[in-house]
Amino acid sequence: PQYPLFAGPPIRYHFLFFAGVGLLEKIGLPLDWALNLPSILSFFFLLLAIYWLSFEIFKKKSVSVMSCLFFLFNGSFAFLDFFKKYPLSIHTLTDIFNHDSFLAFGPYYGNKTISAFWSLNIYTNQRHLALAYAIFLLLILTIYGVSKNNNKLSLTKTLVWGIIIGLFPFIHLSVFAMMEIALFILFVTYPSVRKNILVIVALSLIIALPQMMYMGGSNYQGNLFHPGYLIENLNLLSFVKYWFLNLGLVTILAPIGFFIAKKPQRKVILPFLALFVVGNLFQFSPEIAGNHKFFNLFIIGFNIFAAYSIYNLWKHSLVGKTVAIFYLVLMTLSGIIDIFPIKNDGYAEIKDGKNNEVEQFIINNTPKNSVFLNASYMYNPASLAGRKIFLGWPYFVWGTGYDSGKRYKIMESVFESNNKSEVCKLAKINNINYLALEDINDPNLPRINLGFFLANFDLEYDNKQLNFYIVNIKKNCPGP
Repeated sequence: PQYPLFAGPPIRYHFLFFAGVGLLEKIGLPLDWALNLPSILSFFFLLLAIYWLSFEIFKKKSVSVMSCLFFLFNGSFAFLDFFKKYPLSIHTLTDIFNHDSFLAFGPYYGNKTISAFWSLNIYTNQRHLALAYAIFLLLILTIYGVSKNNNKLSLTKTLVWGIIIGLFPFIHLSVFAMMEIALFILFVTYPSVRKNILVIVALSLIIALPQMMYMGGSNYQGNLFHPGYLIENLNLLSFVKYWFLNLGLVTILAPIGFFIAKKPQRKVILPFLALFVVGNLFQFSPEIAGNHKFFNLFIIGFNIFAAYSIYNLWKHSLVGKTVAIFYLVLMTLSGIIDIFPIKNDGYAEIKDGKNNEVEQFIINNTPKNSVFLNASYMYNPASLAGRKIFLGWPYFVWGTGYDSGKRYKIMESVFESNNKSEVCKLAKINNINYLALEDINDPNLPRINLGFFLANFDLEYDNKQLNFYIVNIKKNCPGP
């Protein structure tokens, strides 16, 4: 497998979910269903796992329901910015219903104090994440259930878990690391299953190692130790302020739930707490923001204990019930508002396949394993036709660990050249089969010396109306 936006080297991204999507499309399922059906099932599986784990811990349906609600509707204080922009009025419900952008999108734009990673935008984009989280929760549930009932984990279940976790580098590499961290914590806290955990870890690492070797290392050259995640001017005050604003009342309610829980119940929170610590201390990819995956899973675990805290408030006086309702509102308000940007999301129609002349030509006249040097990033016809492109959107490529800068310089050298021999040499060295030339003015791409190519190369495809041209390197550059 290769990354379709960076043709050539082995893939460095956990691809198995999307490979499954591709296979569903290949056997005849329409592409939208091929992507959305597994996504829907995975998201439902995650909700079920949250409900199941929280019920197994506290045996209270109300705690389980609240745990699911807190997952669906994030508890950050991002809603404060919304009400600064749209003060409370008779139009508030309309303002919420028509809202079309997420409340916070730090560190990229808008309010950079609160991160972009707490809304459901994470799951609508990263379709493979819900499935990975669900299996993580199922692992915690398995170990907790066995230990609580003083049972032993059977050899069959032990081996099955070792195999499942061992396959995770291709399913979700970050969650594979989280599972190994969790197993270490579970090994310490549950003595009765230590032998089983050792077998699971050993078997999972044996299976995982070849996958990790295939995917290779990252291009990331920074320091592994990176305390503070996205916090600027890190100190104790800025750390507490950042996480209070981003996590909301869960920072208070989850610790309360922890202290009023029984000792066996408390142990469940420790693997989730470990993820918070690791995510705040280390950087595993070129973009530190990628550590959000540790915190999204941490929040799921802490939400369960926050829900238990609110449940205990509700049990007591009328004052307790009133406070519980108040907390429920604060714990879900940002998430409720953040649902509407998904509802109000825009859409655009992209012609593909038989409806796109360029794409149809590529499908019918180029080998399936062809590599195109692309002159556009998003919705490139060669990419939509199922061909590999030399360099996709650099943010995606860089964030996955590839050297996007080096490839951009090669792209620049080819497209801006006025020397045919140099173009042929660079194309052959980099295993480029076709040049996809477009007359566009994109500041994110090199400016193409189009007149030079039209004058010096025979065109495989010539569409002046669409300003799209294809050059076959083999036909224009004879020799080895």
